[in-house]
Amino acid sequence: MISMVERKVDMKIENVVASTTIAKELDLSKLKKALPESEYEPEQFPGLVLRLDEPKTAALLFRSGKVVCTGAKTIKDVERAIKKVCDKVAKAGFKVFKKPEITVQNIVASANLHAQLNLIAIAQAIGLEKIEYEPEQFPGLVYRLDEPKVVILLFGSGKLVCTGARKAEQVNQAIEKIIEELHAKRLI
Repeated sequence: MISMVERKVDMKIENVVASTTIAKELDLSKLKKALPESEYEPEQFPGLVLRLDEPKTAALLFRSGKVVCTGAKTIKDVERAIKKVCDKVAKAGFKVFKKPEITVQNIVASANLHAQLNLIAIAQAIGLEKIEYEPEQFPGLVYRLDEPKVVILLFGSGKLVCTGARKAEQVNQAIEKIIEELHAKRLI
């Protein structure tokens, strides 16, 4: 078994998307007045957008009290961002839940295998039941893994993007699996 350590692979989490509910209901028009740094244009998007500098994230707040946090690089950053959003909303005069439960919806990560990849050979070796490769449409090969249930985009440069993970360990698992499979088929 070839691990990411044995084969130098730079893996980096690019975005963690998470959701939570911070209140029973939010009056977004009042919240916009109380938070002038926010953006709220209900004709274009039903949520209020609140951007934070630290951690650098965006929170989408909805009338239902639901919040979607995007742009975080770690789950800790998501937690810090949600806490800041709750504090700002509470200071604006709204009643918020003390400890909202946060659910990670998606982790997007990138990695570099430091090897050129022959995507045609990979598509042929792995089989088209799990692979989509149409270079005229998109320069990457789309590989849908069953376990962990993620999608990997492989590029000829050796770079890849992993999406659909809900835990960082799933990203590592998926990359390890790809390396193992490509190595076993002598494709890297």
